[in-house]
Amino acid sequence: MRPIEPALNFPPELLLQAQGVQVAFLDVDGVLTDGGLYFSEQGETLKRFNTLDGHGLKLLKHAGITPVIITGRDSAPLRVRLKALGIEHARFGTEDKLPAADDYLKQLGLPTNPERKLVNSMSEVKSFCDHWEAHRHDLDYEIDGAVVKLDSLAQREQLGFTSRAPRWAIAYKFAPEERNTILNDIQVSVGRTGRVTPFAVLQPVIVAGSTVGMATLHNREQVALKDVRPGDTVVVRKAGDVIPEVVGPVLEKRPKNSKPWKFPESCPCDVKSTLVQIEGESDTRCVEPSCPFQRDQRIIYFASRGGMDIEGLGEKTVFALSDLELVSDVGDLYSLSQEQLLQIEGFGELSATNLLGGINKSKSKPLPKLLTALGIKHLGPAASESLAKTFGSLDRIMEATEEELSNIDGVGGVIAQSIANWFKQKPNKAIVEKLRKGGVEFGNVVTSDLPQNLVGKAIVVTGSVDGFTRDEAEAAIKDRGGKSPGSVSAKTYCVVVGEDPGASKVTKASELGIPMIQADAFQKLLDTGSI
Repeated sequence: MRPIEPALNFPPELLLQAQGVQVAFLDVDGVLTDGGLYFSEQGETLKRFNTLDGHGLKLLKHAGITPVIITGRDSAPLRVRLKALGIEHARFGTEDKLPAADDYLKQLGLPTNPERKLVNSMSEVKSFCDHWEAHRHDLDYEIDGAVVKLDSLAQREQLGFTSRAPRWAIAYKFAPEERNTILNDIQVSVGRTGRVTPFAVLQPVIVAGSTVGMATLHNREQVALKDVRPGDTVVVRKAGDVIPEVVGPVLEKRPKNSKPWKFPESCPCDVKSTLVQIEGESDTRCVEPSCPFQRDQRIIYFASRGGMDIEGLGEKTVFALSDLELVSDVGDLYSLSQEQLLQIEGFGELSATNLLGGINKSKSKPLPKLLTALGIKHLGPAASESLAKTFGSLDRIMEATEEELSNIDGVGGVIAQSIANWFKQKPNKAIVEKLRKGGVEFGNVVTSDLPQNLVGKAIVVTGSVDGFTRDEAEAAIKDRGGKSPGSVSAKTYCVVVGEDPGASKVTKASELGIPMIQADAFQKLLDTGSI
């Protein structure tokens, strides 16, 4: 027997777009009628209403969508028909329908932007964008551009979508707001991997609504290319209206005695180790493992939320511990005493007790968290989870060969080599033994007693799922043996579409023919392992 199929099949991306619809504006002719007319012998014209259209309006109301009729005509039969259908919002004899729609949106409590405008040519589009680029600060909110949309539904359908966005809508980005200020100095910072990053110390200036006093200069090549020097008047902007950056110098204002800035040859730390630029890389690095700047950043990373999540151990506390020479690496955290912590300026008994409690609590963190916290180059959370599930303990991971490591799902040769090299280094071996002595669990692999019905299945979650945070939804998938990658591919089993989903993921899933399920079917997927 032939399976029953719905009479109407709408593209999933269209249904997703319709999720947020709250009001439907409708005309009468050709909408509530089928376009047919009756003529009486007396010459009267009678319109023919279609009962299916009436049923559709009732379904709209049932779905929580308010129907609003705006028509250029008015007649007693029309009013009777709308009353019979329970239509509460209608405006008659109105040819200019956009202002009428605006009025209804306000009446219904829906937000509208009074600055939008309907235009009829590209020159009008440009004029509108130019106006608001010049007057963006006149608004009560920050903007970085305007969105231009085609208002013909038929033409929208014709243009369609790309894999990432609709062809009928374009975001016009304003040029970043630029300001001039004085470059007081160029300094460098050292990260946990030894990467040395130059940054500009600026005379504070307001750019795009906030005060900017520092800006990144990325690397030595960028400094040389821009030829910015201490004492220069420089142009500053925010890349993407977010990240402060120095565009370049105002050469006509450069001091006569100005000299090019030279990248330091040695690390600014007390060790003063030689800085090295590895061939083929743009980054300059401090390769001295005992560099205190690297040490501090490694400890900060170890204690961060993505690592061991040690409550109370922020940057200031790490710097204070370092200055007092109470820690030399992350392993020393687990031998700290209350007496030592009370040496920190501003620390009382309560602060010390709370920090020791946070450190003690971190001892039982799952193995993937510990692996991530160690800061091994290229090793992230996903690969750490795979390693933990496969080997079961840090000791077994340390004993594994590169070949054994590289065969693990999500690891590969580069990560495997990095892991093996890290555990071979004497300072790192010493850290591991300090962690062991401090009581950190090396084999805390959280195993789930839930049915492993999602093994081998990659499930992408987009949008918010009722009853789950994003992390909880992904954890629920992993607890059942599945994977939860951040992007859709041909290997994706299905996509769980919640509220406010990512358009690119939905579109990609549609193009690849990947099944999509609504959020309310997520629990069934978890329970049964199938859609």
